[in-house]
Order: sequence, then structure tokens, then C-alpha cells
Amino acid sequence: MNAHTRIVCTTLAALALGACSPRADSGAAAAPEEVAAPTHSAPAAAAQTEPATPADAGTHEGAETRQMVVHKSATCGCCELWVEHMQAAGFQVEVRNTENLGPIKEEAGVPVGKGSCHTAQIGGYFIEGHVPAEDVKRLLAQQPDAKGLVLPGMPAGSPGMEMPDGRTEPYTVELVHADGTTAPFAQHGN
Repeated sequence: MNAHTRIVCTTLAALALGACSPRADSGAAAAPEEVAAPTHSAPAAAAQTEPATPADAGTHEGAETRQMVVHKSATCGCCELWVEHMQAAGFQVEVRNTENLGPIKEEAGVPVGKGSCHTAQIGGYFIEGHVPAEDVKRLLAQQPDAKGLVLPGMPAGSPGMEMPDGRTEPYTVELVHADGTTAPFAQHGN
């Protein structure tokens, strides 16, 4: 993708933010349309409604996999940009478009109020939102006893949410422990 096309896509993604961003982080359970599905580098798969199981994305023990499943809405442009970010980092991504992401997020264990516009699964973990590839690689290398990583909302400047002016707001990727509690995993931005 050339620089001009990327800027246009990023701008369109920013304009469409309301269409794919989660509702206010009120602590209430995410509505089904707020859940996103894992994606892959092959052309987008036909819409599927079944959530991926941990078997689809490997397990924690000894997982050296680069296979990722991304659940997302078919119309979410920023999700597509995040998929491209993951592919550029060497991940093989299978995209599963669905309009009902709630059951996928719930089954994966995404904490209430920590949702974003897509949910990925890899190596027995979930990755919620615009988490940078280097954080996913670190998670897979460290293999903590955890459910996954979350980046609530859609912070400007995070992968897939790049702004034409280069602006990045500070954001924190959180580790979701096996008991559902969270702790900071990585800090990004100014």
C-alpha cells in the first residue's frame, strides 16, 4: 500500500470510527456488534458466526505459532489496517468477519469495559484491539499464565489508528491475568 493510499485509508478509518468503535466504556458488557474477529493474510474469509476455539490458535505451552485468527466486522477499516500491521510483522492472519462479536469476546474472556473493535486469538491467548505487534511477540515469548492482552478503545496513533498528522496519544496495553484482573504490560506514545 503506498503512502497516499494509507493516508486515505487512515482518514476513512478515523471518519468511520463511530461505526466500529465500542460504545462508551461504561463497564457494561459489550454489545454483540462490538466484538471483532481475528483475521489472516489470505483474502477475507466468508462471514462466520462461530467463535474460534483455543485449538484454532494453538495453546500456551510451547506455542511458537505465528498463526492468528482475527474476528472483526466486514466494514471496519481500522481493523483491516491492524491486520496489515500484524502481517507486516510476520504473522499469518486469518480474518473472520462477523457482525456479532459479543459471544467471541465473552468466550475469550475479554473483561467488561476493556473492549475494542476486533478480537484476535493466537497461541491460546486473545488480543483485544489495536495492540502493537511487538507486544504480541513479547507475550508469546514470555508465555505468562494469562488470558491475553487488551488495548481498550481505539487510541490515536496505535497500529491501524495512525493519524495523518502523525499524532499519537499515550496508551497502555494491559495483560489480562487468568483470574480476569489486569495489569499494565506496555506503555506507548508520548
